[in-house]
Parts: sequence; C-alpha cells; structure tokens
Amino acid sequence: MVKITEELVRKRSEHNERMIGTLQELSLHQENIEKIEHIHNWCKDLKILLLQSNLIGKIENLWKLKKLEYLNLAINNIEIIENLEKLESLQKLDLTLNFIGDLTSVESLRDNYNLRELILTGNPCTDYPGYREFVVTVLPQLTQLDCTDITRTERILAAKCFPDIRQGIIQRQVQYKIRRDEQKIRVMQQLEEDAKARQHLSDEERTKLFWDSKSEHSPEMRVQIARQHSKAHEIPPTCDPLAPPKRTFKLFSSSGRAFCINEPKIDFQFRDNPDSFELELLVYRFLDTAHLSIDVQPNYVRVSVKKKIFQLALDEEVKCDESMSQRSEITGHLLIKMPKLHGKIVKESGFNSKDAVKVVEKDKK
Repeated sequence: MVKITEELVRKRSEHNERMIGTLQELSLHQENIEKIEHIHNWCKDLKILLLQSNLIGKIENLWKLKKLEYLNLAINNIEIIENLEKLESLQKLDLTLNFIGDLTSVESLRDNYNLRELILTGNPCTDYPGYREFVVTVLPQLTQLDCTDITRTERILAAKCFPDIRQGIIQRQVQYKIRRDEQKIRVMQQLEEDAKARQHLSDEERTKLFWDSKSEHSPEMRVQIARQHSKAHEIPPTCDPLAPPKRTFKLFSSSGRAFCINEPKIDFQFRDNPDSFELELLVYRFLDTAHLSIDVQPNYVRVSVKKKIFQLALDEEVKCDESMSQRSEITGHLLIKMPKLHGKIVKESGFNSKDAVKVVEKDKK
C-alpha cells in the first residue's frame, strides 16, 4: 500500500519550490495510492487536485479544501460518491472509470452550488435506464454531464418523468448491490484458492500462474494486479563487482586528534570569538530537523546531516554543557554556539568586532 507522505507531496510540488503550505495544484497520479489522507491538513490552498490512476476506494479527508475547484479521481476503485458536500468551490469532478453503482449518491452533490461539470463515464451506473435524466434533474447547477452540454429542453423533459426514473434506478441499484456482494465472495474465494495453489511454487512460477489465470473486473482484483506490477518492477539490490568501494571517513588520527570532515559537502561559516566559537551550517532550507544530529565535545564538534558526517576540530577546549544550537525558520541555517573553557570576557566599550571575530568560509567541494 502506497501512502501519501510529506516527501511525496514535496516531490510533486517542485514548481512551487517544494513549499506545500501555499500549493495550489497537486498531481499524485499513477502512484498506487489506496487512501486519501493528510492533504487536507498540508495543502489547504489547493485549487486543483489530480488523483487519477490510483487504487483509492473511498472519497474522504478532503473537507478542509475550501478553495478546491477541480478534483480528478478517474480510474480508481470508488463505489459511492460521498464526503464532498463541504467543497464549496468545487466546479469540476471527474470520476471516469470507477465502480460507482449507487447512482442516488449523486444527490450528495446538491449543496455544491458551484459544480458545473461532472464526468461518470465508464461507471456501472451509466448503464441504468434514465441515468442522464436522473443526474440532470438532481443537479440543476450542472452545465455539462460526461463532457456533453445540458440543454434547457433536456432538463425540462427530464423533470417531467423524474419520479418514474428514480424508482427504476433504485430497483437497478438493488440488483447491482446483490451482484456486487456475490462478486466479492467469489473474488475472495478465488484469491484463497490461488494462494493455496501457489504455496509450494517458486516466485517465478507464482507470477506466471497469476497472469495466466482468469479474473473478474473488480476493485479487489485491481489492487492485486497493481501489487503484482509493483513486484515485477522492484529492482533487487545487487553488488556491482566493478563499482568502486564506498569511501569510509576516518574520524580521528592515531594520536586521538579529530579530523576535519565535510562528507555532505555543505557550506559553512566558522567564527572564532574571544569567548566562544560559532559554527553556522548552511543546511538545506527544507531539510527536516529530524535528519540533523549534533555532538559537541571539548576539542571538536560533529553534526550528522542525513547520516553524513560533518566534523570540525577546535583549537581550544569548549564547555559542552553550555553549548547551544538553534535553527533559522527563514533560511534553515543551523547555528551552534560553543563557549570557550578559558575564554576572555569582552567589554562592550572599545570592543572592535573586526579584530575579535575571524570568519572562515569554505566553498562547497
């Protein structure tokens, strides 16, 4: 199961400098996502949300997206239209090629007064007699249904026969619900039988048996097919004998002296004040603080940046217990202040900062 993570959302928001708080358009198509989550808390300014070609089975966790205008959930496993009532800015909803059999669930869209376009092509409910007349009457705010304009004449004629059409659709829904329940039972039995048949087979034989066997068109089988595709595209870890060995950094000399190491190749500034040392690491602005680890010792300071070591030897001993670190909320830079053990007290009068502070800058290598 693929989950919606912060890293995935930031990856898909490169056009917005990976900032998700002000994101207005987000595309998470073809990710094998099975559940909608977190987006309504991270991206409240979204106007366009594209979630087509996934494995989403339920419309949920979108109620905070008050500015959302276009929602694309085509080619998923949705069986009922729900939880969209609070999307007051919604103008277009695409539910192409899902498994919606409950046509009366479109009545939940009545309060979406800005909704103008609805696409249900490829769903079981579109085969019901009177499908189009029912939707046109239930949702008078629509101007297009399945990419076809709704005329005034069509709306008037549909309203005349609406009671009979609705009764017939309810009967069709009951029949479809019975068939769908029977299908769920058959699919579960088929999966159990296939699991027993493949129990003593190799991975290659199991894969071949899966693709050779017949299956029904259902949400459950779509999930199984997606998982088989994922397994087929997984690249097993291999060790290239011709690849150069990974470099290992030596932290200390034989005498115990700490080496200066910049494994993450990050820019930094070092200030030698009369009473303290200051180290400023110009870390990436959007790097999570959880990926940073700081260790201040009397003769050196070590910072782990995403498990890569930055180490700097100090000429004088520092007070480890009184050392402090802070990170800028604007630039993301990390500042470490380390008081010297035998530092000089600087008086404010007559103090020349140019003589007392030495800044050392190293370019990124």
